[in-house]
Amino acid sequence: MRQNLEILVTSFKMAVLELWKNKLRAFLSLFGVTIGIFCIIGVLATVNSLEYNIQNEIKSLGTNTIYIDKWDYGASAGSDYPWWKFVNRPSPRYSELDLIKERTPSAQYAAFKMNISGQVEAGSNVLSGVVIYGVSEEFQSIQPFDVQWGRALTEAEYEQGSSAAVIGFEVAEKLFGDPGRAVGKIVSIKGRKLPVVGVIKKQGAQMLGGWQLDNSVLLNYKYARSIMNELYADPLVLVQGKEKVPTALLKDDLTGAMRSIRKLSPVQEDNFTLNDINEFSEAAGQIFSSINLGGWSIAALSLIVGMFGVANIMFVTVKERTAQIGLKKAIGAKSRTILTEFLMESAFLCIIGGMIGLLLVFILTKIVSAVLDFPIFISTANMLLAIGICIVVGILAGIIPASQAAKLNPVVAIRS
Repeated sequence: MRQNLEILVTSFKMAVLELWKNKLRAFLSLFGVTIGIFCIIGVLATVNSLEYNIQNEIKSLGTNTIYIDKWDYGASAGSDYPWWKFVNRPSPRYSELDLIKERTPSAQYAAFKMNISGQVEAGSNVLSGVVIYGVSEEFQSIQPFDVQWGRALTEAEYEQGSSAAVIGFEVAEKLFGDPGRAVGKIVSIKGRKLPVVGVIKKQGAQMLGGWQLDNSVLLNYKYARSIMNELYADPLVLVQGKEKVPTALLKDDLTGAMRSIRKLSPVQEDNFTLNDINEFSEAAGQIFSSINLGGWSIAALSLIVGMFGVANIMFVTVKERTAQIGLKKAIGAKSRTILTEFLMESAFLCIIGGMIGLLLVFILTKIVSAVLDFPIFISTANMLLAIGICIVVGILAGIIPASQAAKLNPVVAIRS
């Protein structure tokens, strides 16, 4: 154990000394490893951060949740179903909601949603392109969000069809300057006066669009139907399964319930689609796996170039230390000790190159995160992966030079 530790320390010192004595040669030799690690970790950090944000956005659409719609959200990915049949399907209706709850034993919550894009006014300020939602009571149970100022809509307001509104952070900020001042103020939509009872906590930019709660006004369904036509307001029914209920079972129950509600005969095809949020998450995971594979392929070329560079510097090192190796062997050093020393030195050189690559990636992530307002992070797993790759590359690059050093005849080596 002590001998191995001494070899480790000696190899590290030799690697640092080699860099210090021949800075330019060592840097050029390690540059390939640096670029390879920069490419791999840079791609992994970007893709992992992108996947993390997108998966979180998908989760925000509801866990174990089914969207009942006339449209199939995955139909564009190769479905042969005619588009005109989707158009001719009936839209989900609020009147179906109670029946869905009654006939779906595996459902925990069910909510109805419709929305339009319109103008919101407050005094002389006018804001266009705001998403105006009309939702039923259990919407927030399926799509939870935090109200930072004020409160959410109450059960009584849902039942009575009150004109109370909860607005998004962006809407409050643009209309009133300070979002906290919006509670208690009045906003106007299509000439209707609505008191603001709450402001939703800032959600941040969403890559997939999502619910866009920052730029929204949330109304209860009974009031919202007075300012929008349900049939032309992107109607949707959201159903969330009970805890530990498989999504497949929830889909089976919903299929039976919807066919019963719409009185479809056994020979008639479904005139609705059950869009499973979990399937979107799995599809996104497969896409990012392919992107990661592409990144690995590109970076592997840089690593191969870097490996030849490190092998070259190790051949030169063996040549320069031939007499020293002969002296060590003459006083009793074993071949495996010489082999281990050179392999560790090669590995340490690659680790130093890799650490430079990691530093460059870290700097790049900070710059990109600041410029694009998109958080990119380097995970601990990726850093450990980088070190592991450097060790493997170092051993592969140093195996031939180290073997040559270990096989040197001490007499011949000392003479040289």
